[in-house]
Order: sequence, then structure tokens, then C-alpha cells
Amino acid sequence: MNGLHLIADLHDCRCRPDFLLDAPALEAFCVAACTRHGLTVVGRLFHAFQDASGQPAGVTGTVVLAESHLAVHTWPEIASVTLDVYVCNFSGDNSCRAQALFDEMIATFDPTRLEKQAVARGQLQPTAR
Repeated sequence: MNGLHLIADLHDCRCRPDFLLDAPALEAFCVAACTRHGLTVVGRLFHAFQDASGQPAGVTGTVVLAESHLAVHTWPEIASVTLDVYVCNFSGDNSCRAQALFDEMIATFDPTRLEKQAVARGQLQPTAR
């Protein structure tokens, strides 16, 4: 269970506006980024939303990793993204890989304002006997 969970809200992103709408392009980028940082992709699901008039309205996507996951949700109408990178450290410490992936994702979306958190998860306490 021991792992690192990185969470960010990215506001006023300066990436290409269509990147926040293009599920196949976002999926390809996310999968390639995970692979580039030494994480093992075992699945993926990206969904493009449409507004009431049928116009593109954002993307939600998840890359399932052997180490855990990457999740991205876009709000193109406000040029914002929520980002979630979680890795467990069962077979080795993946924290540096998670941080590098997280940093690349943030740099790619290029927000003018960023709120982020790092959470150490699954810190097991010794059991009393």
C-alpha cells in the first residue's frame, strides 16, 4: 500500500486549446508520458464529453498502471485541468517516476496558476502483539 499520490488543479492552462478537447491526442500523450517515465501501462480509458448542442466539452481519462494510475480531467471552457498521479511502491520506490510524470504533465498544460498536494499513502504501522 505504501505509495505517493500527487494531486493538482491547473488553472488558466496555456496549452493548445484543442488539447483539452481531443481525447485521442490526450490519451496518446498520457500513455507515452507514463512509458517515458518507466511506468507500466496495463489499461486506459478516455472519454470526450459534449455539451447540449453537441460541441466538444472536455475529456476525462485514466491510464491504469501496474504501479497504480494517472487520471486527467479537462474543463476547456475555463482552460483548467485536474491531475492525479498515484504510484505504489510495492516492488520498488516509484516516487521519482511519479514526480517526473507529474512535472511533465503540468509543464505540458502550462497553467498560470497551480494548486498541488503530495500525499504519502499506506504508511503501515507495526502491529502490536
